Amino acid sequence: MYEIRPAEPLDITLLPVIEAASDSLLTTIGGKPLSAPLPPGASGEEMAASLKLLVAGRPCIGFARLEEVDGGAHLEQLSVLPAHTGQGVGRSLVSASLNWARQQGYGWMSLCTFADVSFNAPFYVSCGFRVVEKPEGALAQLREHENAAGLDALGRRVAMRVEL
Repeated sequence: MYEIRPAEPLDITLLPVIEAASDSLLTTIGGKPLSAPLPPGASGEEMAASLKLLVAGRPCIGFARLEEVDGGAHLEQLSVLPAHTGQGVGRSLVSASLNWARQQGYGWMSLCTFADVSFNAPFYVSCGFRVVEKPEGALAQLREHENAAGLDALGRRVAMRVEL
């Protein structure tokens, strides 16, 4: 089992590298090769400005980036180094994120992800998330921002939510 802990300054310098490595696993969506590269990930400065960053391991091998959207917790990014996928790191990070959100008094957690990638929406369903058919408010605005950034052109995207 990996230690899940709040990110420290040294960890934050590694997170963009972990995100880029994790993104390299996404080569197909719905059985079709990506038609364009993914947009660049967050910078170290953007990571440092997050509401909460949880990391797995020492040195860190994965992270969860948490924000607030519409008064609920929002899982903005979950990334794990490719050499450590399939070992429960992502699931541990999601579980720790949900626990943190409960402790902070949030009533739900949302996220946005690719619907047709096994380690995206189906994984989150296994963690208790459900698709939000018609996102509203800031979650809908976030989906519009993702579309404008070109993510929807790569594959079907969904907003998801779990009640805490």
